[in-house]
Amino acid sequence: MKNGNKRWYIVHTYSGYEERVQRALEQRIKFMDAEDKIFKIEIPKEEEIEIRGGQRRTVAKKVFPGYVLVQMQMDDDSWNVVRNTPGITGFVGSGNKPTPLSEDEVHAILKRAEGSPQVKVGFRKGESVRVVDGPFTDFVGVVEEINVAKGKVKVMLTLFGRETSVELDFLQVQRL
Repeated sequence: MKNGNKRWYIVHTYSGYEERVQRALEQRIKFMDAEDKIFKIEIPKEEEIEIRGGQRRTVAKKVFPGYVLVQMQMDDDSWNVVRNTPGITGFVGSGNKPTPLSEDEVHAILKRAEGSPQVKVGFRKGESVRVVDGPFTDFVGVVEEINVAKGKVKVMLTLFGRETSVELDFLQVQRL
């Protein structure tokens, strides 16, 4: 078999069932002896740093909830194995014909999933926040600027009757 026959397709699943669909499809591939036609199953995820309860946690977040990537050689047999897997609602494409992804699209999706963790910020510019740690504990201010790369936020606080801009860590503030 030529490597050119392997193409990536997007499969639509019930949202939240991506891992179950991946396991079920892997079992069906083994049971129906389709290893020579269906090669890889990927659920693109990216790492995200969440701040909850004053703690930083790294969580894997699905890039495309409700979708799974499948690398396969498309023919009637492989189409039936994938299409009739529980939890799969169909292939993404025009009409009844699945549309394969280009190599550039696949590369971009998988590269995004391999990237460094992104920080999820629980507040926006202009929102009121309370300082929960450090010398300004219990002060209330307004978010002026957010620097995701440094993990810092500039907050405008009123100190001794004057507006003062203070740079704090994401962990030091929480949304009101």
